[in-house]
Amino acid sequence: MSEAAIEIKDLRVDYGDFVAVQDISLSIPYGEVFGLVGPNGAGKTSTFKVLTTLMEPTYGEVSVAGMDIFEMAGEVRRVMAYMPDLAPVPSDLKLWEFLNFHADTHRLGGRRARRERVDECLKIVNLFDKRGSWCKELSRGQTQRLVLAKTLLHRPKVLILDEPASGLDPLSRREMRFALQALAKEGATVLVSSHILSELAEMCSSLCVMNQGRLLASGTAEEVRKVLGQAERCLSTTTFGDAQAVVLWLETRTGVSEVKSEGGKVSFQFTGEDGEQAKLLVDMVNAGLEIRSFEEEGSSFEDILVRVAEGNREG
Repeated sequence: MSEAAIEIKDLRVDYGDFVAVQDISLSIPYGEVFGLVGPNGAGKTSTFKVLTTLMEPTYGEVSVAGMDIFEMAGEVRRVMAYMPDLAPVPSDLKLWEFLNFHADTHRLGGRRARRERVDECLKIVNLFDKRGSWCKELSRGQTQRLVLAKTLLHRPKVLILDEPASGLDPLSRREMRFALQALAKEGATVLVSSHILSELAEMCSSLCVMNQGRLLASGTAEEVRKVLGQAERCLSTTTFGDAQAVVLWLETRTGVSEVKSEGGKVSFQFTGEDGEQAKLLVDMVNAGLEIRSFEEEGSSFEDILVRVAEGNREG
């Protein structure tokens, strides 16, 4: 078995004179939830079409589970699963009937084996108690999780999910996240595209940022932030004591700028990594400052994607 679940080298996709994907290379190991993020037109959908053997690229090399997707497309499809955004489900079938039909298309043994696998997948997505309900009775979040259950039936080694949390309420997004992370712990690789950036930061062990067909950065959220030159974070702290004393102390610290105070809350910009941020808090406490809370405001990773999208419009 290849060490990498997905290997992409110099992938390019052209539509006439338009370059949708421009010479990207990625290596994604097994047991990883990997995020593919970027604004509309970044090249995410074209990359997914190639990976799922639905389209041939202009050029490039792509392998899944050690198999060339162009020379061994049939074998690749047997170890891969694809979940498109808002995949439809029939309204006139019950949940177990819908899954049983797809289990049969995968030839998952006899009736008993199919039933056991159907129930197992329903439990993974927390829908087992609704196995006898009609598909038309499900909420959007439940429908997304049912499609995920269908995607898991044949125990794929690689899952490619296009916007799986799109339109879901917070509880459904959390359940989706838990399910995907559990699959990764069992050795599967999950490649997920999403615009819900805060969810990706929590869900994914690694990610990459695409823009206008190019790969801008890949790695952990912290590594991506560093590569894109956005190490600055907006932090805030509240205090029981004198806020002005906190302001004066912060203004002497390396990496701190734009210190502002409002009531008992002090906000400021900080340039540094996670460890340096943790040390800053320790130093504040050791300095005798009466800190009640200390947090990062908003998502600096989301800010990166906003700036990428704004750069598209300016271009």
